[in-house]
Amino acid sequence: MFDGNFRPQVEAKLKPVGHQIKRTGITADHLTIAGLVMAVAAAVVISLGWWHLGLLLVVLTGVPDLLDGAVAKASGTAGPRGAFFDSVVDRVTDALLFGAVAVNFSQTRPNWVWLPVAVLASASWVSYIRAKAESLGFDARGGLVERAERFVIFLVALLFPVLMIPALLLMVVLNVGTAVQRFVKVWKQASAERPPTSRQRRRPRRSEATMAERWQIRRDARDRRLASRR
Repeated sequence: MFDGNFRPQVEAKLKPVGHQIKRTGITADHLTIAGLVMAVAAAVVISLGWWHLGLLLVVLTGVPDLLDGAVAKASGTAGPRGAFFDSVVDRVTDALLFGAVAVNFSQTRPNWVWLPVAVLASASWVSYIRAKAESLGFDARGGLVERAERFVIFLVALLFPVLMIPALLLMVVLNVGTAVQRFVKVWKQASAERPPTSRQRRRPRRSEATMAERWQIRRDARDRRLASRR
């Protein structure tokens, strides 16, 4: 939802910031690595139940993630390698943060330890469907929630820890809904572009020629015989 509606405007606003950061010598990879380091720190404090400190560190995790693309474009280094690196780090960050919640729940709310794992699993479905669809040439963007929306919901849960379980439940529901939306979207595209069957691809046999074609062949043969007798 965020990617489709707001990302172009946000990227336009961050363009000058990207140029300013580039002048300091900081690269997009530096920012991506900094975000990963912040995610590790956030995971440690969240696992200990220090929710508000975790909130601060998660926000600091998001800042480099927001700026690395702008810096890459400003420095002319935007490309598949950077996009791949950023995407992998995003998945690692998600695993660290929700894994930290699971560790905390294993000590404080053992009956709910499955919930952050379910959030992570359902989020991976959303990501995988898009990645597989794009590798096949289909569009799977959009849906109820993407990573940015999950990030905001998680921040609210860290700010108000009493809402952590309802927030995680909400994320699971929205993730599954998004995965279903994307699956249906790709299914329709794939069905509309179904490749021809082997029966459709093969050339028609001579015996499958129409009656008019057979009569034309016979007339041509007769004309050739008559011409040869003259």
